[in-house]
Amino acid sequence: MELEDLKGVGEKTADKLKEAGYDDIMSIATMSAGDLGEVADLGENKAQKIITAARKELDIGFETGKDKYELRKDMQRISTGSEEFDEVLGGGVETQAITELYGEYGSAKTQIAHQLSVNVQLTEDEGGLGRGVVFIDTEDTFIPSRIEQMVERHDSLETDEVLENIHVARAFNSDHQMLLADEAQDICQREDIGLIVVDSLTAQFRSDYVGRGELAKRQQKLNRHMNTLLRLANAHNAAVVVTNQVMANPDQMFGDPTSAIGGHIVAHNSAVRVYLRKSKKDKRIARLVDSPYMPEGEAVFKVKDRGIIDA
Repeated sequence: MELEDLKGVGEKTADKLKEAGYDDIMSIATMSAGDLGEVADLGENKAQKIITAARKELDIGFETGKDKYELRKDMQRISTGSEEFDEVLGGGVETQAITELYGEYGSAKTQIAHQLSVNVQLTEDEGGLGRGVVFIDTEDTFIPSRIEQMVERHDSLETDEVLENIHVARAFNSDHQMLLADEAQDICQREDIGLIVVDSLTAQFRSDYVGRGELAKRQQKLNRHMNTLLRLANAHNAAVVVTNQVMANPDQMFGDPTSAIGGHIVAHNSAVRVYLRKSKKDKRIARLVDSPYMPEGEAVFKVKDRGIIDA
């Protein structure tokens, strides 16, 4: 639903709201009447009517624990290609949630993103969902020939069909990346999408907002972006997988000094967090750092021409 379709919002009011960064119904529904009136130059009574209309459209309110329980029954999982990795995740990458994969260069973040883009198109019996993919590429990492290699291990899949079911867009800056997440909503309404990939989540934000003085603005935009992705996951029972870069913490005296970019914003918005690191030769180690219901654990897997396999 567009802002202009909301009762009480005309074209001029919609333009003012969009200019101020309030470009969807959810952002209007969560505003106060005073803030909306100030942004859109409206009286408080009219502003409150618009907010009420937005909340009515979104059906915002409480639900019972049983309602949530029934919703979680629809949750599905996508196999990573490695049984050991799947076991650590509780059966695979889950829908209705954001899964963050973070690690250094070469730790297999993009490899897993490609593998999931193939596996989600498998049948449920084969570890997939039989659904399509939206792939937001921020670092020019999507390689069709890699998809082709991974498809070869599955007799039930055809390369052309698999590539046809992956909707890829290259994001050139953080604003473009956020716009593509909004446009993914349109694709999800037209197509049966089971997986949304952002590879990588923070690269463009780090490039656009440099220095401590820009940190607050960067984190605010990153939070909005992740909220959009989470709404997609819940609205379409889809899995959202984001890859993330890392940095070394010089204050770390003992243990691994590596930490993910994005701080608490990314950590709190990601239901499942997996730290990936290199091991010997073609082996990689996946460590489950955070999950709502799975204990911390590690899995060893390999990256081969045919994709992610057990070590």
